[in-house]
Amino acid sequence: MTRKTWLFAVALAVAAFAAVPVADGADRSATGFNAPLIQGFPTGAVALSGGGAFDPVTGFVHASGGFSCLRDVAQGPLTGCRAGEGVRWDTENLLRSTMFKCTGAASEALKPAAIGPTTAILLADFYRAGDGNDESFTAQMIVSQDDIAPDLPGVQNVWVQGVGCGAAVGRFMSAG
Repeated sequence: MTRKTWLFAVALAVAAFAAVPVADGADRSATGFNAPLIQGFPTGAVALSGGGAFDPVTGFVHASGGFSCLRDVAQGPLTGCRAGEGVRWDTENLLRSTMFKCTGAASEALKPAAIGPTTAILLADFYRAGDGNDESFTAQMIVSQDDIAPDLPGVQNVWVQGVGCGAAVGRFMSAG
C-alpha cells in the first residue's frame, strides 16, 4: 500500500470520527491503519488498509477499507480467496471480545482480546471483484494500537481470523 493510500485511510478515520454524534459518557475512538502483510496460518496472506470510528461503550461502529489476498487462503473464513483477489471490506458488527491465534499451530495458546479505546474487534465482510455488493467472506479482525501477541517475536497489532497476524502502521484517536 502506498503512503497516499495510508493517508487516505487516516483522513477517512478523522472524517468518520467527526461525524459521530457526541453522547454523554461516550468513549468514541477512531482509527486509520495500513497492514501490508498479515499471515501466520499454514496458507494465505492478506493486506488490509482502512479506518473508521467506534464506541466500545455503546457498540457503535462505522469502518471500512481496502483488502487484498496476497497468497491463496485455504483455511478459515477466507478459504477460497486467491492471490490477487479482494477489493474492500466493511464492518458487520463491533465485537466485545474474541479469542485468537496468530499461527494456527496446535502448540500456540489461544489469546484473549477485548475492545477498548485503542483496540477494535470487528466482524467484517470482505469483498472480491465480481461479487458486487454481496460479501465474499465474513471473518473477525482485530486492529490495535498495541501488540496483541507479546508472546511472539515482533509486533502484531492486526489479526484476521484464519489468516494470522501482522504489523499495521496507523493511529487511534479517542474522545473519551
